[in-house]
Amino acid sequence: MHSREIMRLTGGILSGRKRAITVRDAIKISEMPDDEIPLLVSCADRIRRAAKKDRVVLCSIINAKSGRCPENCSFCAQSAHHRTGIENYPLIDPEEMVGAAERMHRSGATRFSFVVSGYAPSGRDMEKICRAAREIRRRTPLTVCASLGVLTHDMANDLKKAGVGVYHHNLETARGYFREVCTTHDYEVDIETVKAAKAAGLRTCCGGIFGLGESWEHRIELAFTLREIDVDGIPINFLNPIPGTPLEGRPLMRPVEALKCIVLFRFVHPEKNIFICGGREKVLGDFQSWLLPAGANGMIVGNYLTTPGRGAGADLNMISDLGLRSESTA
Repeated sequence: MHSREIMRLTGGILSGRKRAITVRDAIKISEMPDDEIPLLVSCADRIRRAAKKDRVVLCSIINAKSGRCPENCSFCAQSAHHRTGIENYPLIDPEEMVGAAERMHRSGATRFSFVVSGYAPSGRDMEKICRAAREIRRRTPLTVCASLGVLTHDMANDLKKAGVGVYHHNLETARGYFREVCTTHDYEVDIETVKAAKAAGLRTCCGGIFGLGESWEHRIELAFTLREIDVDGIPINFLNPIPGTPLEGRPLMRPVEALKCIVLFRFVHPEKNIFICGGREKVLGDFQSWLLPAGANGMIVGNYLTTPGRGAGADLNMISDLGLRSESTA
């Protein structure tokens, strides 16, 4: 794709003439050389600003239940199949979850998510999480999110009634590459969980992780699968290789490749929320200030599940320096 073509494609999206790019367009974007990254970023930024104005969504998470997961996801430190030396613990008490949410609200976060390890939550864990969700909604204006694994329709309805607004469940990668990443459950199980959350009236946050060894064709396949199931938000993670996992020896993605991933997803999803999550500090390094101009309109602030992030203050300063501002909580 030549620079004139990317400008025409951008103009079509901004004018409303072309709200959805094709797979062929996406392939052309992925094939653009590194020296065209400034142009790609500039175009993605225009698309982001048209849909999201100057607002940035700040998410935060708590690792509410850690380790001993029966799934064998090749990148994950919490899998019982890998020896990573992380701390294992059962679901923490609801009051501890609420306290963490209050601290993140004071730090500037606008969303707070419970994240638990495991294939699916137990009935006892669901009761605790729903209790914590109700209390967070009572004490703070935070949007409450949850990432609990596979859901039934009844579970999704219970979360909705408790005040959870967003359900997070990543597909991780394309259907065509999934068996290289996980073999303990089927890809369609994850698709059905997203559909169950949508049916209950929950907003859905569903994306993946890049740098696993997948090709650009796989990244494009994932982008269009997410468009097909019409998710509300797309978290983009970058592999931070964890010692003890099968991917511990994989090299980090180059910053320009990571930025092109963000650009690509903004073109495929012009009006969706796109969040940059795990691995951004390691992979983007000095290019972190480019992640929002490249098309993202949200990020996780604070720590991740088993790896540290950076302080919320640094992200708030970065947002301000770019002339942007945090969204109000809702």
